[in-house]
Amino acid sequence: MIEMRDVCKWYGPTFQVLKSCTTAVDKGEVVVVCGPSGSGKSTLIKCVNGLEPFQSGAITVDGIEVAAKGTDLPKLRARIGMVFQHFELFPHLKIIDNLCLGQTKVLGRSRAEAMAKATALLHRVGLDEHADKFPGQLSGGQQQRVAIARALAMDPVAMLFDEPTSALDPEMITEVLDVMVALAHDGMTMMVVTHEMGFARKVADRVIFMDKGEIIEDRPTDEFFGKPRSDRAQLFLSKILSH
Repeated sequence: MIEMRDVCKWYGPTFQVLKSCTTAVDKGEVVVVCGPSGSGKSTLIKCVNGLEPFQSGAITVDGIEVAAKGTDLPKLRARIGMVFQHFELFPHLKIIDNLCLGQTKVLGRSRAEAMAKATALLHRVGLDEHADKFPGQLSGGQQQRVAIARALAMDPVAMLFDEPTSALDPEMITEVLDVMVALAHDGMTMMVVTHEMGFARKVADRVIFMDKGEIIEDRPTDEFFGKPRSDRAQLFLSKILSH
């Protein structure tokens, strides 16, 4: 579903943020990307749908080459759900309209079709009763669940999550992770940048560990947590799992 080959990216002439990153995500696979701050995790997944350009290498999503000259990036992005750290909902639109806008404008669905899809997805994430509220009337966890539902409304072939719980209060994290776990169990292809190691252990098929722009480890979840090969990953886990 997603394939990266020797992806390199620079900010300016001297700072290389991604260094020959190569990996693949199969259909229905859940891959967690972790590592210290500044390791290139968020940049990596933003390259998948063209939100970040890259200077060399190749990325294909469902057979479409992201950086090819003829690629229609808005159309491609409509097929790849993206959930950000800070929700990115339209504050002036009701929740139901946040879910309908992309469906009608990008997918060409009728208002009735979009409403039916949006209503079903709000039920799926447990927010039926909030359809006519505005984002500012919801908690952070509720807004993030709306953001997930909005991405799902576009019938994506894969979902990308960029630290979806890092801006949330601790008691709100579980409600968002529960929705993500359910998605994974339903067979959604997912790449998730997160520090939630409990989620990784429970749901991920593989864990990618990054440091200084490089993929240091790319291993099945049990192997990664059981015995990371690299000293850097062992140090990272010893710190993050000790709390």
